[in-house]
Amino acid sequence: MKTHFTKTTLLVLSLLISISIYAQGYQFNDVVRNAATPVKNQANSGTCWSYATAAFLESELLRTGKGEYDLSEIFVVRQNYVDRMKDNYLRRGDGNLGQGSLAHMFTKIVKKHGIVPQEVYSGINYNSPVNNHKEVNRFVKAISEAAIELKQQSEEYFELQNALFDIYFGKVPDKFIYKGKEYSPVSFAKELGLDMDDYVEITSFNHIPFYEKSTIEVPDNWDHGQFYNIPLDEFIQVIDFALMNGYTVCWDGDVSERGFSHTNGVAINPDTKELPTFIGEDRARFEKLSVEDKYTEIFKFETIFPEVEVTQEIRQSGYENFSTTDDHLMLLTGIVKDQKGNKYYITKNSWGTDRNKFGGYLNMSESFVRAKSISVMVHKESIPLSIKNKLGL
Repeated sequence: MKTHFTKTTLLVLSLLISISIYAQGYQFNDVVRNAATPVKNQANSGTCWSYATAAFLESELLRTGKGEYDLSEIFVVRQNYVDRMKDNYLRRGDGNLGQGSLAHMFTKIVKKHGIVPQEVYSGINYNSPVNNHKEVNRFVKAISEAAIELKQQSEEYFELQNALFDIYFGKVPDKFIYKGKEYSPVSFAKELGLDMDDYVEITSFNHIPFYEKSTIEVPDNWDHGQFYNIPLDEFIQVIDFALMNGYTVCWDGDVSERGFSHTNGVAINPDTKELPTFIGEDRARFEKLSVEDKYTEIFKFETIFPEVEVTQEIRQSGYENFSTTDDHLMLLTGIVKDQKGNKYYITKNSWGTDRNKFGGYLNMSESFVRAKSISVMVHKESIPLSIKNKLGL
């Protein structure tokens, strides 16, 4: 019954995207669409990294025939808070006590501490129907600052830390019953049968040697995780190869640009120097517009505009001038093309299903992904063999 619901959901979403975006000037046809669980809502919390990685692993469970699971994102978020508070203390208060993290922090926690189903640990133990981490994050910072001032983490400190998370997120069960069987978080993770060491993160920047592992300098990489670095064209090859072979891709990137429109269900990287096929008065009118007015017209999302042909150098420039930032993680589940043959990536967001007409999905253009990606997490077997060999995988 659960599997049928997932397939039905995918079909409905496909129809919604095809019909609704057509009315705005975009008509998409599927190239490939891989299995995914229903869209969730991170709500008032900076936990996209946990929602995206949970969605990624849930799709992996579908891909491997394990069935549909709803994994607890906040179980992992809680342990992430504990880990980053320790890191901040050892850095004398110079750590990162925000809410953001990256995909490898999720898999690292699952490997060490296990995981539980959402029905076992919702992570909401306060008066709210959805996540709201504003208050708990303030207390995390206050407790952490006190420990720094006192220059110690006493037994009482750890009791206070644990009590804080028990109050807001609920107590973590040592044992629980799921579908008639008793598990611990560790034994449940083992039962799922996914090896966290099978998942690797890949990036593409030219200030790092290609085909080597290195940290990337974004605030959410507070544990200095290591990423494989490859040229941009191969970065796109990895994404495409994975999606075309039944895998999904956990994506991290910048969504602060005007071209990213969750409401309109698209993310684009338009090039105002290249005019679309306007003729006559329409072309003359568009050519006379200021750059800002051109963008205003483009971001009505009523016409398909040419997009920037993103090179390694253009991508690097965006990273180094801080216009490309580490904002948000989502899940790439497939590929579509518009009526002009342009490629887009089907993207599952974690902002609920009611913030756009497309069930919480959007389509990100290849140009946008080339320019605005920070990194991806993939199963190492979903990497083309030639690239795997270069990476020594």
